[in-house]
Amino acid sequence: MEEKEVILTQEGYDNLEKELNYLRTEKRAEIADRIKVALGFGDLSENSEYDEAKNAQAENEMRIAELENKVRYAKIIDEKDIDTETVQIGNIVKVLDMEFDEKIEYTIVGSTEVDLAENKISNESPLGKALLGAKKNNVVEVEAPAGMMKYKILSIKK
Repeated sequence: MEEKEVILTQEGYDNLEKELNYLRTEKRAEIADRIKVALGFGDLSENSEYDEAKNAQAENEMRIAELENKVRYAKIIDEKDIDTETVQIGNIVKVLDMEFDEKIEYTIVGSTEVDLAENKISNESPLGKALLGAKKNNVVEVEAPAGMMKYKILSIKK
């Protein structure tokens, strides 16, 4: 199976590394302690604490493997390579939602860094795809469940 390149900003890569380090050290030790305590309760066949700790261990190891894979295939977007002529990953784009006459600012990021609470949208999302390569004052159209949405690009910055 060919692995997919994971596009990240430096901040996103650093966050993955930080989480990976936490899961490998503190979280593993915490789970190991829970397993040790649960083993002290005796009979494992009816020991829900032990089962929960083993499940937590499995989930933690799966997350570690997932993060290791993302780090392995990471392509970090170099800040110097980002310009403000056309929309690219790493840009902050201010758009005008033409239907609602509302200005919104989005940061275009790789799919790993999506955070809708911070208006970080994926380059793979319908809006992200439509914005990529567009220039200031362009109008992009996005097919949404509610119908065709139109956005005018007001500004592009780093």
